[in-house]
Amino acid sequence: MTRIEFHFNTSERLLYTCRLLRKARAQNLRIAVVGAPATLKQLDAEMWRFQDVSFLAHCTAQDSPEVQLASPVALGADPHVWGIDEVLLNLGDEVPGGFERFVRLVEIVSNDEHGRAQARLRWKHYKSLGYELQQYDMTKAADS
Repeated sequence: MTRIEFHFNTSERLLYTCRLLRKARAQNLRIAVVGAPATLKQLDAEMWRFQDVSFLAHCTAQDSPEVQLASPVALGADPHVWGIDEVLLNLGDEVPGGFERFVRLVEIVSNDEHGRAQARLRWKHYKSLGYELQQYDMTKAADS
């Protein structure tokens, strides 16, 4: 059964996502990232400038099939095209289709009202399907 985590109260959601992707890459995991096209475009740009000394290798649907297969992180609307089944990171408002084929699903929730309201709906959906959910409050993580 897919392990589902909610990381909520992320004040700088894209920067937090980059940090999480860097951590996952350090563990040699392949990650599919889904969300609205505008959000993924912003994340793509953020990943290019995330750190001066390192680069988060990634691809988008516009990249060649060879680049997509070689990339450890894939950004796009359809997480199934890359053959990744380890980690799915959701930046969107909807429950990602086919999430259950991933080992782990991470929901990144901003601290604005819209983000929290949409996350509550997804939380209820996963609970109704019988998933045990993990929650991580990033305001508490920032305090420690």
